[in-house]
Amino acid sequence: MTDASPWDGIAVPGSDLNVRQVAGDTAVPCFWGRDAEGACLFIVELQGDHAAQYRKNAVMVNGIEIDLRAGDKGLQRLVLALEKLVDRDLFEGLCRTLASSLQHATDSASSLAVSMAHIRRWKTFLAGRSQHLSAEEVRGLFAEITFLLELCDGGMSSNAAVEAWLGPERSHQDFIFGNTAVEIKSLSGTERSTVRISSEDQLESLNDKLFLRIYRLSSLTNAAGACSLNEIITAVHVRLDEAGAVEVFDRKLAAYGYAPLPDYDQPRFFASNVRSYRVGNGFPRLMRSQLPTGIASVVYDIKLETLEPFACDAAAVFEDI
Repeated sequence: MTDASPWDGIAVPGSDLNVRQVAGDTAVPCFWGRDAEGACLFIVELQGDHAAQYRKNAVMVNGIEIDLRAGDKGLQRLVLALEKLVDRDLFEGLCRTLASSLQHATDSASSLAVSMAHIRRWKTFLAGRSQHLSAEEVRGLFAEITFLLELCDGGMSSNAAVEAWLGPERSHQDFIFGNTAVEIKSLSGTERSTVRISSEDQLESLNDKLFLRIYRLSSLTNAAGACSLNEIITAVHVRLDEAGAVEVFDRKLAAYGYAPLPDYDQPRFFASNVRSYRVGNGFPRLMRSQLPTGIASVVYDIKLETLEPFACDAAAVFEDI
């Protein structure tokens, strides 16, 4: 993220507000702003009276003042004001992803609903935020979210798909549904032809069926279907049609260490190759049940070429949906 911010070019007014409209196709006008105290603002302009809806869905977030203010000619303004300048990068991330979410709204009422839901998600993200994700962690999360979307595409309900995602909970496998466990791995487009297994438990399961699914992710910004981590997570929010699923999904993202920062707008990934392998007898793996006495934990790499005898059709992975 660059040092420049959307508030840098907005002068602090002597009174009231100075604003500049946010670029983009949102359902209602949105503005970057500064007030007389110099605070950084994000403003969503609404037609009509939405006070009852706002009071019903009001949420408090540490470090951000949130208010619904009366405007001119039947307008109301949802105003987000940053209390501490040191948090400006995080606040900019909230505002930019909110503006992106408002592209899916249709009118002022739905824009307020989207805004309040987005702010509520951010409260969850900030409460669980622990670190900035590394490039490897970004790829890993992207691959897991891709598989979650595939579960939804395969007919699994929103609640079931999100509940099946156990990666953020440090389960031995990233997904478990029915009697199937799936471990997800990602490789960069230029990575060597090995996959890293980070524990002796990842390729051993109590479930009848265990699969290893590997996504080779290429950073092809202009490729058809390429998207960033922020974009694919937004796509999941659009897809989830059960309120409980959204809440659980956001909690798991927070546990993973993700917050929708502008840093995750790049790179944009494209799954150039996806391979599935059935883990069973003869599969090249180390298991806790077979470790020599005295060995506590292991990390090891498997050559991809040795996995080919265990390759299977993707349909086998989704049989239990």
